[in-house]
Amino acid sequence: MDRITKSIEQLLKTVRTLRSPGGCNWDRSQTLQSLRPYMLEEAYEVADAVDNNDMDELKKELGDLLLHIIMSADICQQDNIFDLADVADQISEKLKRRHPHVFDKTLELTPEQVAKQWESIKSEEKKKEKKKFFDSLPKAMPALQKAWRIQQRAAEVDYPGQSSDENRKEIQSLLNNENLSEKDTGRILFLIADTARQNGIEPEKALRDRNTNFINCFNNFEELLSSRGCSITDSETKHREECFAIAFKDF
Repeated sequence: MDRITKSIEQLLKTVRTLRSPGGCNWDRSQTLQSLRPYMLEEAYEVADAVDNNDMDELKKELGDLLLHIIMSADICQQDNIFDLADVADQISEKLKRRHPHVFDKTLELTPEQVAKQWESIKSEEKKKEKKKFFDSLPKAMPALQKAWRIQQRAAEVDYPGQSSDENRKEIQSLLNNENLSEKDTGRILFLIADTARQNGIEPEKALRDRNTNFINCFNNFEELLSSRGCSITDSETKHREECFAIAFKDF
């Protein structure tokens, strides 16, 4: 038994001990539904670790995410639905099925051709399952990320769409409306996601980074006020404007 297999088996054994009679009441009470928000949170923490290029944190967060995968699979096994082996087998078969150029040794493909082949095979599979093209996109996916993935996937099957320049012109035109509607706002955000995609930018990450930057600047603002004996709730303080200017000078 190799080290990786042994470690996975040990983790599975630990989870089953926690969920067994005499184990942990919290772990034993968990369901697929109760674990869902925690699993989403762990996935975002993995993304944060990658964005920060923090390998120690990434190792920890991947472990947390793996725990949720194993615990969810164990819950399903206890309910006689499927087990962890079924999960591993299914993804292994899927990878082989969607990479015929590797496992059938038929031809050499560029990354772009691989992506098109993946979508083509996936589309055929969906036809057999009587599913629509976008059915695999999670309903709970953040809207900006989902817009990017919709356009990315559509482009992989040659949906024409608009050029980056056409998107910019339409965005500017919509922003010029004095009474911006919710529909127009949605259209602007959708076009921004598409423009980002065409320029090789992941809009969700770009906005996350901007949010982090704003929070860091605001934290600096609070610290500057505090150093001058002021509170953030002191709306009339003479220091607010100066502290804002200093804290947000690079925003």
